[in-house]
Amino acid sequence: MKTIIGNWKMHLGIRESIAHARGVLRSVMGHEVLPEIVICPSFTALSEVRKVLVRTRVALGAQTMGTERFGAFTGDVSVAQLDDAGCGFVIIGHSERRAMNGESDAVVNAKMKLIAQTSLVPILCVGESKESRVAGKAEEFVAQQLGAALRGVTLTKASRLVVAYEPIWAIDTGVSATPADAVAMHGVIREALRTIGVGAAVQVLYGGSVDGANAYSFLREPGIDGVLVGGASVKIHEFEAIVNAGRDVMIAQNV
Repeated sequence: MKTIIGNWKMHLGIRESIAHARGVLRSVMGHEVLPEIVICPSFTALSEVRKVLVRTRVALGAQTMGTERFGAFTGDVSVAQLDDAGCGFVIIGHSERRAMNGESDAVVNAKMKLIAQTSLVPILCVGESKESRVAGKAEEFVAQQLGAALRGVTLTKASRLVVAYEPIWAIDTGVSATPADAVAMHGVIREALRTIGVGAAVQVLYGGSVDGANAYSFLREPGIDGVLVGGASVKIHEFEAIVNAGRDVMIAQNV
């Protein structure tokens, strides 16, 4: 199974989100074989998009969450509220949150501990800067991020963890890593997770300027379980091309 996640970021309003969700559904109609598809609208659109996705094969996710279960935390949204809104997934530690909102490894870890107590599936983002890669420290950096995020987090065999490798230098830059780069780092991630002793079912996805033109080159790699898509996910024809690439790979590889 391949997984394709669309992170709509702060691009669409409520009406636009409803229309786009309907467009995604139309694009997958009539296909028996499909990758797992998750779309992540803004908080304001979650409830309305949920209505569109009820009893369909497309799942709902959130772009982030707060670090507490409930209380006086103005502007935050709790994991319980996301569950109530119908989310099955939530993105944690996206590089934009880390860079623009000051989300440290400790904050990411606090969120992971909360999610581990729920049925929501975390989409844990890790990835190095261009400086780290040029210095030859990319693998060390990503392994450290994983260790910090999962410190003290209990994931059982019944749990599920999605790790999205998104090199910071490739996000919304139009410059993606090569499939070989991604496969190599995915191997590092899997080894780091084995060392940590994660018992959950794990998928490792690539994210970073994925579009309709390059999606197949990543998805055809057995070591890449799917893609986390940013800007291209709000362009229906691009996202449809990415989903079709995943479908073609699944049919060709019988997965």
